[in-house]
Amino acid sequence: MLGLSMSLSSMALAIDIQPNTLYPQVELDTSMGKIVVELDRTRAPITVDNFLTYVVKGHYNNTLFHRVIANFVVQGGGLDLKQEEKPYDAPIVNESGNGLSNSFGTIAMARDNDPHSATSQFYFNVADNDRLDPSSRRWGYAVFGEVTQGEEVLVAMAAVATEHNNKLDWPDFPVEDIILKKATLLPRK
Repeated sequence: MLGLSMSLSSMALAIDIQPNTLYPQVELDTSMGKIVVELDRTRAPITVDNFLTYVVKGHYNNTLFHRVIANFVVQGGGLDLKQEEKPYDAPIVNESGNGLSNSFGTIAMARDNDPHSATSQFYFNVADNDRLDPSSRRWGYAVFGEVTQGEEVLVAMAAVATEHNNKLDWPDFPVEDIILKKATLLPRK
């Protein structure tokens, strides 16, 4: 695992992910409006570097928000506009014990049942989801930032109609595509 984190670190240094900025900001230009998130590198350095690497490489451009559950989450970062899974890098270590909570307006990493399986997919909490936080008996989902602008866009996304997607055999798929047109790392302040 050390080799994987070393290669991620060297790749992160090869592209500018603002490694010395403690609270980098990313603008997400969606088909429903713009959202700006401020990331917390002091509490989730591995997760922030991972997310920013995907942002700077253009991974999130022209992707779908593919899971919308009102009063729970809005998830994206993994499917292209043809509803096909995009290639992703190696999974990262789970940083859910960092003191940040899955509260309304935060951004966190999606993962499988394996606590250390997060890759490119992320979600926004559209409710206070403290049941996604870690406990003494289980891993949680790593929060790594919060929405600073565009909360109304997030609320509108959470209210869209959804259906079961037959192609993917997934529930909670938006009836009309919600597109993440472009994710941009904003200049340092």
